Amino acid sequence: MEKLQIRADGDTTLAMRLYRPADSAAPRAGIVIGGAMGVRQGFYETFAKWLAAQGFLVATFDYRGTGDSLPDGQSMRDVRADLFDWAHDYEAVIGATHAQLNGAPLYLFGHSLGAQLPGLLRDPKRVSGLISIAAGSGYWRDNAPQLRRSILYFWYVLVPIATRLFGYFPGRKLRKVGDLPSGVMLQWRKWCLDPLYSVGAEGEPVRASYGAVRFPVLALSITDDELMTLRGTQTLVGLYANAPREVQRIAPADVQARRIGHFGFFREQFSGSLWPRAVESLGQLAGMVAQRTA
Repeated sequence: MEKLQIRADGDTTLAMRLYRPADSAAPRAGIVIGGAMGVRQGFYETFAKWLAAQGFLVATFDYRGTGDSLPDGQSMRDVRADLFDWAHDYEAVIGATHAQLNGAPLYLFGHSLGAQLPGLLRDPKRVSGLISIAAGSGYWRDNAPQLRRSILYFWYVLVPIATRLFGYFPGRKLRKVGDLPSGVMLQWRKWCLDPLYSVGAEGEPVRASYGAVRFPVLALSITDDELMTLRGTQTLVGLYANAPREVQRIAPADVQARRIGHFGFFREQFSGSLWPRAVESLGQLAGMVAQRTA
């Protein structure tokens, strides 16, 4: 594993990790893992190492203002970033990874937010496909029932007050999501209060951006996801209106597990079941394109 510093938007430094295949052969493909909101890239390390052992060149990263991409000595309250900036960060990592592939395809594994932001890429042509994992629109009515009971208090009371008081969202103190720059949190709030999520909240430019995506989108929807429902996943996938797209459901019983949930897919206990399925899903992306063009 290599720890790298790359640039996004000219003057922003991002922390990126690159996991190379163990042998000297050219990688089968490149994979960029786009993380969930408030989740540091280290969470995906075991999964990334496993993918590298299967012959892939794998990249993880922290969005600007978070994790290792928050410069030493800088307070999060001084970070000026929103979700469009984070999409630019994603794109910078895609570019850095693509440059090392010598023509091999590049895929995205997007966890939650990591499957939402690819619709905002300015140059989606470098991407050959997206595997969406435990992702949905985020609209509050599409949240799982147990979350929906408290989510309006979260969006209308806790988020505005805490963000104003601290100058950022202090999620670690509150045990909610994680620490997030104020611009990110307040924009995410706007998205989650709109039935069409980012497209509804931001209007035609974002609708056109999602519409420009042509790479296939395969969504793996977890039946016991405590945050994302099937309806939320279908809403998100529907935003990629011109892309080949498909939703597949995964239940814990399918892999002889008691629970998967929103985060479980990336835990090592699934290295013999869900992780091989993710690799197999890459092969399905080409078939989705062929079916669309047939």
